[in-house]
Amino acid sequence: MQVSCDAGRLASINHRPAAIIQLGNAMLGGNAMQTQKTRRPPASAAFLSALSVLFVCGCEPAKPKQISSTTPPVETRKTIGKTTQNVMALADAQQAGGVPAEMSITGSGLEAVTSEAYRTSIGKMGVIAVQHKMQIVEATDGPKPMGYEEFMKKIIAKGDPDGIELPMLPYYQEWAYDPETKALVVIEFPLRKEQRQQETTGPAGL
Repeated sequence: MQVSCDAGRLASINHRPAAIIQLGNAMLGGNAMQTQKTRRPPASAAFLSALSVLFVCGCEPAKPKQISSTTPPVETRKTIGKTTQNVMALADAQQAGGVPAEMSITGSGLEAVTSEAYRTSIGKMGVIAVQHKMQIVEATDGPKPMGYEEFMKKIIAKGDPDGIELPMLPYYQEWAYDPETKALVVIEFPLRKEQRQQETTGPAGL
C-alpha cells in the first residue's frame, strides 16, 4: 500500500513540469498575441506611407506660363551701339518668369560663338561698371544695405551726367538688381525666345 502511494506521488510530480510548461506556453502565447495586436508599425513604414501620399496627392511642379493668342508679339531691339538705364528689381524679374542668364559661351559654330561672345561680354561690362561705382559710393557713405530704389538713384542715376549707361541686351534678356548681394545681374526670359520662335517659324520650328 505504501509502495502504491509513493508511486502515485512520483507520477504526479513527474507530470507537474509538463503541466507547468504547457501553462507557461499558453501564457506566453497570449501575451505574444496581445503584443502583436498592439504593436505599432515601424517608423520607416509610416514614413514610406506618408511619402507615397505626397507623390500621389500633390507636390506638382508649377506650370510655366503658356503662350496664348492674346499674348502681345515680342518686340525685338537693336543692341550694337545701344545703351539703356532700365534695370528691373530681381524679385519682379523672377516673378515674370526670368532666370539667371548663362554668362559663358556654350554654343558651337561660328555664328553661335560670335553672338554668345558679344552677349556675355556686354553683360560682364555692365556688371563691372556697376561694381566700380558701388565701390565709389561705399567709399564715401560706407558699406551698408542698398535697396532697389536707392540703387537706381545713386548707381544708375537716370538723367545724371555721372549716371551709368548699360549696354543694351537682346530682347530676351534684362538687367536686374539683386539687393541681397548688391550686384547687377543678367536675367533671361525663356518664354520670350520661345514666343519669338513661334512667331517666326511656327510652334514646330518649321
